[in-house]
Amino acid sequence: MKKNIKVFGKKARLVAQIVAVGALTGLFAGTVITCFTALCTLAEEFADGYYGFFRDNPAFIPLLFLALVAGSVVVGGIMRFLPSVKGSGIPQTEGATRGLFRFKWYEAITGMFAAALFTIFMGLSAGSEGPSIMIGGACGSLTNDLLRRNAVVRRYQITSGACAGISVAFNAPLTGMAFAFEEAHKRFTPEVFVCSFSSVVVALVVRNLLRPLMGFGIGSFFSNYSFEGVEPFNLIFLLFVIFSALIVALAGVAFYYLVFAVKKLFEKSGLTKRAKGLFRVSIPFVLAGAFGLISSYSIGGGHRFIEDLGSGGGLESMFSSPVWVTILVVLLIRLIAAVLNTGTGVPVGAFVPMLAIGAGMGGLLSLLCQKMGMSAAYSDALVMICMATFFATVVKSPITGIVMVVELTWSFTYLIPVILGVAVGYLTGMVFRTEPIYDRLLDEMLEERHKITPLEQVLTRVRVTEEGHAANRTVRDVLWPSGALVVSVLRGEETISPDGNTLIREGDILVVEGKTDDKRDYLESLIRTVGELAEEESGEVGEPAAQEESSAEKAEKKD
Repeated sequence: MKKNIKVFGKKARLVAQIVAVGALTGLFAGTVITCFTALCTLAEEFADGYYGFFRDNPAFIPLLFLALVAGSVVVGGIMRFLPSVKGSGIPQTEGATRGLFRFKWYEAITGMFAAALFTIFMGLSAGSEGPSIMIGGACGSLTNDLLRRNAVVRRYQITSGACAGISVAFNAPLTGMAFAFEEAHKRFTPEVFVCSFSSVVVALVVRNLLRPLMGFGIGSFFSNYSFEGVEPFNLIFLLFVIFSALIVALAGVAFYYLVFAVKKLFEKSGLTKRAKGLFRVSIPFVLAGAFGLISSYSIGGGHRFIEDLGSGGGLESMFSSPVWVTILVVLLIRLIAAVLNTGTGVPVGAFVPMLAIGAGMGGLLSLLCQKMGMSAAYSDALVMICMATFFATVVKSPITGIVMVVELTWSFTYLIPVILGVAVGYLTGMVFRTEPIYDRLLDEMLEERHKITPLEQVLTRVRVTEEGHAANRTVRDVLWPSGALVVSVLRGEETISPDGNTLIREGDILVVEGKTDDKRDYLESLIRTVGELAEEESGEVGEPAAQEESSAEKAEKKD
């Protein structure tokens, strides 16, 4: 009885600590990201205004391209001195939540804030949502450093900050929490839920208090979509959903492979390293100028484009062309821009630009399906379904995609068709063997890093104590340090080969095998998770430990 009370008290203290620190993270993240997204909105509006000036006064267009080239030099300089802010920031943040990547919070906040805001100001096809996730994660790291918490709590706080970031950017709390489970950790644990929940709630309260003071609304993200008259179980409509989702999914697969083809092309170019970096960054900037002169829908993340595709929006026609021509041109522009931005690593958000591509395809397909007999009442639903399908195909986060479109429209009417479309997209990605795009980008970042700092193999024996977090939990429910694998459990005279369902008891000695490029941080996380160091043997990669055999050697002997 006393032992149970002690265990309960320990868990209660841990939960209270995570809730308190998560709430503080939400306070910081909510304040910083609300200001960031508000400035990004103003920057996008300003860019739209001055691009309109250049369209009306063609004689000044050369000045625009000179400014864009100069802007590319500035952003290239930021990327060179702060390499952690390359891309949207989502791969780095996911790596940090898993213990694979550690960025300095002050560089991440200031560098990504400035670089992402500047790219939007220059008129690139860039959103604020991806950078918001990184800035939120950095706010979590800041909170951890201020309170001097351990490495385990730091990962929880980076997670909670990232969730707060996406929740504030979209005003979508469930999307933020789904991101934590499905994309950041790819698992559900009570601690992840508690830290995400506390941070998201506080961050959204801060957001909804600050935005009215700044002159912005706090309502629904997409308000021009109507789902009246939609029968979600209409068989004909579901057939149109499958048809459209398959086309969008194939486009998502093509987008995925194009991104990495462009990335590989620049890496293999024969230019010098410095010239290659400048050349790589200048291309998206120069093309952004050309795209901005063609259509204002190419500027920013694509919120206005998605909104205007709704039946209550009214898409602005380009050059008095039919609506389908306008959608097609904007879609191609956004597709090219997103591929180049992601492939070259420009610090821009690709989250909403990907949604805009999916919505644009949905707009075209809805017009086609109406010609084939679909009722116009289903048009808005099909646009949202295609948006979720493209996202799920590329990012491989189906639950996040489903929750996101439902929250952004505040409608559950078409939930079943959305699930059907997302399932088609996800399965198509599996058939063509695509990986989650942010995971692959993270893997390539880590590969570059490990060329400089090689991995070290560490074999460690740790004893489970009541001070650790692992006691009385199954192996799968413990947040292990990245790269750690429990190869055996020593319980008295018994040696257990564990699986995910193995219950860890106080007094057990765990033999943990892992690879890391930061041994000190790895061991700190492991000890905080389990309890205390029992015995440690380590060696370089491929070098066996002194007294314990690696799991690979055991497998060879068994064979």
